[in-house]
Amino acid sequence: MGNREKRALATFALFLALSLHALFESENEKLPLIVNVGDPILHQPAREVYPEEIWSKHVQKTIDDMVKVMRKEGVASLSAPQIGVPIKIIVLEDTKLYMAPSPDEVNEKQDRHPSDLLVIVNPKLRNTSYETTQFFEDVQGELNCLNGRFGAVTGHLAKVKRFLKVEVTGLDRNGQPIKVDASGWQARILQHACDHLEGILFVDKLVKRH
Repeated sequence: MGNREKRALATFALFLALSLHALFESENEKLPLIVNVGDPILHQPAREVYPEEIWSKHVQKTIDDMVKVMRKEGVASLSAPQIGVPIKIIVLEDTKLYMAPSPDEVNEKQDRHPSDLLVIVNPKLRNTSYETTQFFEDVQGELNCLNGRFGAVTGHLAKVKRFLKVEVTGLDRNGQPIKVDASGWQARILQHACDHLEGILFVDKLVKRH
């Protein structure tokens, strides 16, 4: 099978995934539901989005749905596989409202600041420092990735080691190159979201007790 046929097959598979997922949309908002742990899509690597696909109706709708679900649930990040679409896209946004439940001193210690909406297609992450720290992650949004109603690993809380500084490169929703240098909390969110694209959940990275 040639590259053209492979891409055509992959595009059709994406269309099929979106069509099937539409059958399970919530009746009120017509938005995708968050998939739960046990769903095979959360345990396998997502595929990259081909450049010519970015402007397609299917990919743009996936991005729109991801942003809407993220904001509806009041969470800081979301990956495409979490709404049942196995392609490499993440969205992030951290607002003062999301930060409000945490005391200012905690936010300061975690180097957490409000950040505007980011849409990253085919993100590639690398650490820019070997310094690490441990964060509690759960599904009270898998770190605030998701809330307790729909979380991928609902009700669990554990420490995960994360790099304190990372760089993420990729494409924005218009197909333009994007680079994000992040530290602290935002670096953690990016690592968590990118893990989802590789079929990795936070429970796969638990810090063992000694």
